[in-house]
Amino acid sequence: MRTIAVLNQKGGVGKTTTAVNTAAALAAAGLKVAVIDLDPQAHLTIHLGLEPDTIESGSYKVLTQSAEFEKEIMLVRPNLWILPANINLVGAESELVSVVGRETILREAIQKVGDKFDYSLIDCAPSLGLLTLNALAAADEILIPLQPHFLALQGFGKLLQTVDLVNKRINPNLKVKGILLCMFDSRASLPNEVKADIEQFLDSARGTNCAWSQARILPVYIRRNIKLAEAPSYGKTIFEYEQNCHGAEDYKKVAEFIHTQSSQPSPQPDTQPSATGQNLI
Repeated sequence: MRTIAVLNQKGGVGKTTTAVNTAAALAAAGLKVAVIDLDPQAHLTIHLGLEPDTIESGSYKVLTQSAEFEKEIMLVRPNLWILPANINLVGAESELVSVVGRETILREAIQKVGDKFDYSLIDCAPSLGLLTLNALAAADEILIPLQPHFLALQGFGKLLQTVDLVNKRINPNLKVKGILLCMFDSRASLPNEVKADIEQFLDSARGTNCAWSQARILPVYIRRNIKLAEAPSYGKTIFEYEQNCHGAEDYKKVAEFIHTQSSQPSPQPDTQPSATGQNLI
């Protein structure tokens, strides 16, 4: 199973939209996909047509009550399962404060079902707390949705530093693999300037030991599309809501790119000591 954390500590950048629609496109291609909602706002859960207040199972029970991942997930579309979230997740960090190895609870839970899925995508909370740390400990790689304007870049460096810290202390396999530009307008100058700045920054990391040395901007971007904003209120993926719009075309290409990359060999990571028992938070 290939586990991808969809991560950005800034809200409103297309994180949940990316997780839902990329997963839906992979599932539509016949791949078995699990999506994991680690955001107390439960936007991914709502996007897939579930009502968080009525859900008793989910990520909260897996993290705080040692519930089995396989028993907590729900089949919501053909080939697509969800580990849902609700407001109870707000209390998870305080409940786990004295638990040894609290950063790796999710990793241990999903390792038990790794042979049953082709992909798992984790929708992270818009913060760098314990919930996100669990996602980073469990993931093989990170996909960062980013709006191409300068304010969106303000927390980018801190985000990468956190990833690098997790890579060195908890998850030596963790790598930032992709930056996905969302709400992109190729006709405007600013988005292209920001894109050039990101590319220059990523190029400077090539050949180093940092966690983003292999990162690249995806060769497909998500165009501005009102249909993507409307789909969640109907509890539908973009393919169910309007399969012929730009948003559907773009996310299908994102899924195709991700799956193509998974079939290509990647460089072996440097061997680093794992610190499963160490606490970062």
